[in-house]
Amino acid sequence: MTIEKVRAFLAERGYLDRLHEFEASTATVELAAEQLGVDPDQIAKTLSFYRDGGAVMVVAAGSRRIDNHKFKEHFGCKARMLSLEDVERFTGYAAGGVCPFLAPADVPVWLDVSLKDHDTVYPAAGSAHSGVALSCEELESLTAPAGWCDVCKTREAAT
Repeated sequence: MTIEKVRAFLAERGYLDRLHEFEASTATVELAAEQLGVDPDQIAKTLSFYRDGGAVMVVAAGSRRIDNHKFKEHFGCKARMLSLEDVERFTGYAAGGVCPFLAPADVPVWLDVSLKDHDTVYPAAGSAHSGVALSCEELESLTAPAGWCDVCKTREAAT
């Protein structure tokens, strides 16, 4: 998947003006926050994990870490992140630019409640040089997630 497909997806839905593209990298939470001029916790990072022979994606606030116990209770398996080699194969996006929109039908996307701490969050938009400004409600509408989950440590516990 490329930023061009995400750009077309956003344009069809009236969100193209929310897309930010940069020459500098936004591949990590810290780099994205710096480029966008926002708190790292506002970066909506998309984490990809192995599950049942496939994958599952969890979109969480940037500074949060996965709570292994909560993850196992919710998903019924250990939190094991996809290898760099498997990220694009399962998600359709290269590492550093994984976008929660247009995910393959067999890869469920879950939104973590940590995102709700912010009025605006910034997921990647299909490249390691992009971000898109959305409210949680807009993110939910564009992503059509499997649901909301609570699989992250609190902000205090994550630091």
